[in-house]
Amino acid sequence: MNSYVTPPFLSLAGKKGLITGIANDKSIAYAVAKAIVELGGEIIITYQNEKTAQYTRPLAAALGATDFLKLDVTEPESLETVVAKCRDAFGEIDFAIHSMAFCKADDLQGRVIDSSEDGFNLAMNISCHSFLRMGKALEPLMAHGGALITMSYLGAERVVHDYGVMGIVKAALESSVRYMAYDLGPKGIRVFAVSPGPIMTRAASGISNFSHLLEADAHKAPLGRTVTIDEVGALTAFLCAKGSSGMTGQTIYVDAGAHIIA
Repeated sequence: MNSYVTPPFLSLAGKKGLITGIANDKSIAYAVAKAIVELGGEIIITYQNEKTAQYTRPLAAALGATDFLKLDVTEPESLETVVAKCRDAFGEIDFAIHSMAFCKADDLQGRVIDSSEDGFNLAMNISCHSFLRMGKALEPLMAHGGALITMSYLGAERVVHDYGVMGIVKAALESSVRYMAYDLGPKGIRVFAVSPGPIMTRAASGISNFSHLLEADAHKAPLGRTVTIDEVGALTAFLCAKGSSGMTGQTIYVDAGAHIIA
């Protein structure tokens, strides 16, 4: 029996990239990293601080990551330092996964008009503006094109209970994807937002009544279920591959079709 060979339009052999946002093995970013490695890609993985590193370092090692670097986008020059190390390790970058978001609990669960200026700015900086900064920092390393991918959620488009300010921030993030795609398209750099359905991750634990959200989505989704992190990982890896070369500027839903139901 012949062994399976990855078709050229799916293969990431020889492709190199940066993956942020892995918190543990239940993280969407971890599933993305795993899918990319399975298709032949080489990766550098980041961690936020030493507390999170104890969980992510073994994962980086198991995935064969070329490097394991600290990235805290609230710290000056942190992103630029990581990008410089990516340049030293890879020369050029073919893809980057932006999977980071933060919002204070009060700004998630309270009225958006009651949100603090500091809380709003912090959520926007970490969850949205850092993607713009990442695109700018990586642009010189994508001389032959590439893919920049961030993670969104349906709360960007519709009101989701207890998603508050993060819904506004995700809407800005999805708009940023379109404008970045316009700005970077002439250089062959493609930009996407992937919008998964609700998945029980560490980030999701901050949303009140999340289990109800899971049940409601499974009930209304045309496929009659929610999705897995592996399904999100596979789609995201595809966006890094040649098969998606004619696409850019889109928000792509991976939610068993729940987004089409009012």
